[in-house]
Amino acid sequence: MHHFSFPYYFFFYNFLCLCLCLLPNSLYFIFFHLLLHALKSIPEETTYTHQYQTYLFNPNNLKHPITTASSPSLLVFPKCFSTSFATLLCHCFINFESESFLHVNSIVLFDSLGGFLWVFHIFAYFCFFFDFRMGPIRGFKRKKKVEKKVDQNVFAAASLSSQLQPLDWWDEFSQRITGPLSQSKNTKFESVFKISRKTFSYICSLVKEVMMAKTSNFTDLNGKPLSLNDQVAVALRRLCSGESLSNIGESFGMNQSSVSQITWRFVEAMEEKGLHHLSWPSTEEDMDQIKSKFKKIRGLPNCCGVIETTHIMMTLPTTESANGIWLDREKNCSMILQVIVDPEMRFCDIITGWPGSLSDALVLQSSGFFKLSQDSERLNGKKMKLSESSELGEYIIGDSGFPLLPWLLTPYQGKGLSDYQTEFNKRHFATRLVAQRALTRLKEMWKIIKGVMWKPDKHRLPRIILVCCLLHNIVIDMEDEVQDEMPLSHHHDPSYRQQSCEFVDNTASIAREKLSMYLSGKLPP
Repeated sequence: MHHFSFPYYFFFYNFLCLCLCLLPNSLYFIFFHLLLHALKSIPEETTYTHQYQTYLFNPNNLKHPITTASSPSLLVFPKCFSTSFATLLCHCFINFESESFLHVNSIVLFDSLGGFLWVFHIFAYFCFFFDFRMGPIRGFKRKKKVEKKVDQNVFAAASLSSQLQPLDWWDEFSQRITGPLSQSKNTKFESVFKISRKTFSYICSLVKEVMMAKTSNFTDLNGKPLSLNDQVAVALRRLCSGESLSNIGESFGMNQSSVSQITWRFVEAMEEKGLHHLSWPSTEEDMDQIKSKFKKIRGLPNCCGVIETTHIMMTLPTTESANGIWLDREKNCSMILQVIVDPEMRFCDIITGWPGSLSDALVLQSSGFFKLSQDSERLNGKKMKLSESSELGEYIIGDSGFPLLPWLLTPYQGKGLSDYQTEFNKRHFATRLVAQRALTRLKEMWKIIKGVMWKPDKHRLPRIILVCCLLHNIVIDMEDEVQDEMPLSHHHDPSYRQQSCEFVDNTASIAREKLSMYLSGKLPP
């Protein structure tokens, strides 16, 4: 630490040190505020690095003028003060309790205070004269022993704080939040990101290799480089809040371009490293567990999944919306997401990217799942005996918007249904709620795909939808308690009417009839 040292200052320092030793507590208060007034004259933020720590001095914020990752507070003095003299001042203020400085464990010397030295010199002489003529304030002698003990305690605390690890990432990051988000009543981590700290840490570890492989120059508006946690936080907030790029940028102190680039880099990393969280059960044991859990819902045996479709609504330029391909039956511009869900609301298979004008049946027929199932490469596991002459293969269920197929059972349609057919429809509907709730939760947790998106990139949107589905599954896989706080609703497309598909496979019709009779106890042995 460099400072000016002139011979004639030597005597002045010793004399001033003597004066300060005689200062009563009430005059410390006056001196301290004169010091703050002088600090306010520093024209702009100054960054100073000392003992491997970087301290930021902000003269426009005297409530918290100095911030650092690991030091509670600092005292700032002119650069022309000697180190020994500044140390003495630290001793003088070690007991001073204020909003700004509670502990002193470092000294930072600045050379921007010039003229304040003369004010300080005159004030020091005045203090000495006042104290010499009037004597110490009543009670000062009695308090000296107590103050000495406090000095030792504070120094011990300051020494301990210097040995502590840096502040927790979220504690430091949350202090940088500004804008409307900072004014929210609830800025807990779980409220901001819709996931627990445990899940957040796992996601960071998942994408670390990919996100850190490329050299990034992402910084906030103050020029501070963004860590991996910072970048994941920005991307997750963008996906879970659905807020605009400008709002996210305002909240986290960065420009819109950085928010967009960080989010897209996160999407790419999740695509590369997170796909194993969305897959069809690979073992017979896994499939048996799924069947068992579905049966516990309303008794449907050998059921392997529920298929459901939802719409991601968006606003498109007039030229694109005019051709009608993206207009769905409710006259909204939308993109379709079709999912197959297990009993724990986990997505086992998805297809997205198709325009909203396509029916549920057409989207299904265009999927890889349809081809695999038709070729008996999927849903080809153990069959269940319904009677001596009847067997039931593996299947999924879906609403009346899908075709009735040997591996896809839909409800009965029309009026005049028998008792066992009505009972089957009730069981079918209750089991189907799993998929409807999964899609509702998906949109509630990852609000970027809820509501109406403003002119999205239709080539990138399917990839964003995929990543939201991956994150949905990760929350389930991590057994995140945050999901338990989400409301259980099944209205993921509240303004959409039920579709109807007339296609019926004869073999599937017979299988559904036998299953319905079996469930009602009316199937002959």
